[in-house]
Parts: sequence; C-alpha cells; structure tokens
Amino acid sequence: MKKILVIGSTGQIGSELTMELRKRYGSDNVVAGYIPGAEPKGELRDSGPSELADVTRPDELSVAIKKHGIDTVYNLAALLSVVAESKPLLAWKIGIDGLLNILELAREHHCAVFTPSSIGSFGISTPHWMTPQDTVQRPRTMYGVTKVTTELLSDYYHTKYGVDTRSVRFPGIISNVTPPGGGTTDYAVDIYYYAVRGEDFVCPIKEGTLMDMMYMPDALNAAITLMEADPAKLVHRNSFNIASMSFGPEEIYNEIRKHKPDFKMTYAVDPLKQSIAESWPDRMDDSCARDEWGWRPTYDLASMTVDMLDKLSARLLK
Repeated sequence: MKKILVIGSTGQIGSELTMELRKRYGSDNVVAGYIPGAEPKGELRDSGPSELADVTRPDELSVAIKKHGIDTVYNLAALLSVVAESKPLLAWKIGIDGLLNILELAREHHCAVFTPSSIGSFGISTPHWMTPQDTVQRPRTMYGVTKVTTELLSDYYHTKYGVDTRSVRFPGIISNVTPPGGGTTDYAVDIYYYAVRGEDFVCPIKEGTLMDMMYMPDALNAAITLMEADPAKLVHRNSFNIASMSFGPEEIYNEIRKHKPDFKMTYAVDPLKQSIAESWPDRMDDSCARDEWGWRPTYDLASMTVDMLDKLSARLLK
C-alpha cells in the first residue's frame, strides 16, 4: 500500500486530492501536508494524519517523510498565475527552490514525485490550437517560467538519479468545493457562484478568448492515474498535456443560461489576466497522455455545468 504525502493539502486542488487519495488508499496512508496558518480543517483534518510540510524547510519535510514512511509525494505548493506576477521572488522560492528540496529528499528516500505543470508553461510563440506535446515553451510570466523549470528539473532528476518524477500540464481547474485562489482562469469558477446566487457577473476576460479548462474530478483522476501508470509505457514524464474542454466566456455564459435564463454577464477586461490568457493555448493536443497511460476525461462543458449548478445550489441556497 502506498504511503502518500500531499504538500499543499489545503489548497484548491490539494484539499480535494487528499480526500480522493484517502478514499482510494485508506485514510491512514495519506498525510495532509500544510504550512503554518493554513492548517487542515473539518473533514480534511479529522479524516487522516497531517504534518507540517513547508517546501522551503527541507528538515521539516524530511521529518514528515521518515515519520510516515512516505514513498509518494504530490507536490502542489505554488503561487497561481496572477499572484505570482505580484510576488515573483516568492513564486520562485516556493515553486523552484521548494521543488529542489523535494527532489533531493525523494532521491534520498526513494520517493516518487508528482509536481503539476500548467498551460502557463507555454507562451505567445507556442502554437495555440492543438498545442503539441513537445513544442516551444517561452512563457513571459513568472508562473510560466517556474512551470517550465519544474518540468526540466523533474526530468533531470529522473534521468540523472532515477527519481520517479511524473507530471501533467493542468488547464484551468473548475471546482464546486474550493474557491479560486488567484489564477487567470478563476472567472470560470466565479461565474457559477454568481449564477447560483442570482447576481450579475462581470467577466474579466474578453469575449472569444479560448482557454483549456477541466472539471476537478477529471483533474484528480488524471493525477492519480498517471502516478499509477506502468513506468515502462511512459515515453514522456514531465509533463503531459491533458485536455477536456476549451471555451470562451460567452460559451460558459450561454451554457449557464440554459438553466438560469435570467442570468446576466457583462465585461470589464482585466489587462493582466487578459494578457496572460492570450499567451496560453486555446486547446492542447493530449494524444500522448491518451496513448501512454490511458487518459480520458469524463466531463464536458454541458455535463460540468449541470453538476456545478446542482452542487453549488445545494450548498449556497440551503
């Protein structure tokens, strides 16, 4: 049975990933790693073990790994795209210096490591439609720079030291459980909250701006399925394109209006978010993930919208 440490367990993806891993591997086998001030709460705290796990403190990480006999690390510590632009040095410290600490400990303790990359690892010069698995990556944001570096460092530790590193390039993640935390694609989460509350939504992204998106259940399954995949079948490791749906703001708005016909949206474009969005792919080619480890998404825009509205209505309107 795997012994798993989730670093960043109280974040947007980490909180849901930790619970899904506990469901699959047993609660006692999945440790929720956290930093001071972001301690696990509620079910996340009560359902299994937790430990301090700050990626900038390798001694702290080492204690957690040895104490629990960890053999697999899901490293989700990062600043999201918009926040990283306002705090670039901190973004590097957490995303890259922190990753180096994890990789060194993984080398020492023979751990597998999952560290997600992102559509942000691409740039304006990347082919935007059906973005290839292997293509030019020249991002102009600190978030993107750290994600490209993440891919290269993870590959280096695999080829140089044999560390079992694996990764996916996440698109924008849409969740009905955890609120967004400073990403360019956050509008696609916020819009559902406004619709359920019966409020008008002001979209910060320009009409017609396509971006890859994914519903959280598919994102969680991608991360876990990749880590379970037969390593002999992996030609690529860091990092796989994965895709589910691609849409612009007007498309998600129109889909919501099928269920909430009185819902209204206007535009007030945020220049920073818009510039970041325009540098990202419209749609990634995920054929390598499909061929090498059987990646298949479950949700499209229509089915995700039904589930988002149902789940949020049950929670927000009770």
